[in-house]
Amino acid sequence: MIATPKPEALSNAPALSSDQEIAAYKEMLLIRRFEEKAGQMYGMGQIAGFLHLYIGQEAVVTGITMASEKGKDSQITSYRDHGHMLALGLDPNGIMAELTGRESGLSKGKGGSMHMFSPEQRFYGGNGIVGAQASLGTGLAFASKYKGEDAVSITYIGDGAANQGQVYESFNMAKLWSLPVVYVIENNKYGMGTSIDRSSATTEFYRRGASFDIPGEQVDGQDVRMVYDAAKRAIEHARSGKGPFILEMITYRYRGHSMSDPGKYRSRNEVDSWRQERDPIEQVRQRLLDGAILSKEEVAAIDKEVRDIVLTAADFAIAAPQPSPSELWTDVTL
Repeated sequence: MIATPKPEALSNAPALSSDQEIAAYKEMLLIRRFEEKAGQMYGMGQIAGFLHLYIGQEAVVTGITMASEKGKDSQITSYRDHGHMLALGLDPNGIMAELTGRESGLSKGKGGSMHMFSPEQRFYGGNGIVGAQASLGTGLAFASKYKGEDAVSITYIGDGAANQGQVYESFNMAKLWSLPVVYVIENNKYGMGTSIDRSSATTEFYRRGASFDIPGEQVDGQDVRMVYDAAKRAIEHARSGKGPFILEMITYRYRGHSMSDPGKYRSRNEVDSWRQERDPIEQVRQRLLDGAILSKEEVAAIDKEVRDIVLTAADFAIAAPQPSPSELWTDVTL
């Protein structure tokens, strides 16, 4: 059993403003409810193909996006990507329509869950090849430096993908050319169905850049305050010309690797322990109530607002038309 990390020195956690706490709560709750609805729709046959849910990891992308410059900094991740798009402010209707393969989806229904992107918001996927986003994200950082854009590439990698060879080639190039990239290793303890203890010779992923002289930091990825604070420093490091930085986010996914994964390789007690002791959304909810930032009625109103957004997105996606067969040939070079 992989133990729940002890929330050491949480009293020293950096404080967020009241507005930031409320914004973080809304964002994480939107991701949670959206993913829950997507899982339900998959079970009903309304979403086909693959579906990888982000439930439990919401504080990572929320805190990092809060610390970044939207529309300027780029983001790229793996196939577990819906939460990243929501955090960037992309339309939930368009995201859900993409999941259901409709023409009003963000990728016209052709990307599905695994390959969504939005160049307008500088979100470059959703990539189905394990570890591919490390090379692509490094390329985005190279392009930014080459064009003099003063933008940072935020490149998310899973703990399983961190063992891929192309990741280390990317580390070497990024350091050699002092590229403005922050590698975020989302360590949710399991790659596919195998724990990191069985698949990784070393499990402190923030040290993986040491041989390239890339600094790294391990962060409590279940506390949005810690994520935001670490991300601010890492992004500033990269933006100031000091080169790449690695952030290892200790987090946990409550669902299986994908919808086809029953998750029998871990105990129910382990999952429940993370939910009860370290849930990222419940932590913020409790701070909002304990600090009298919001009343119970105001929190309930936010919950209803979020549920309504998600239900509207689901209804929109189901009612949206299928892509025209001719769309199969657009954006394709023969």
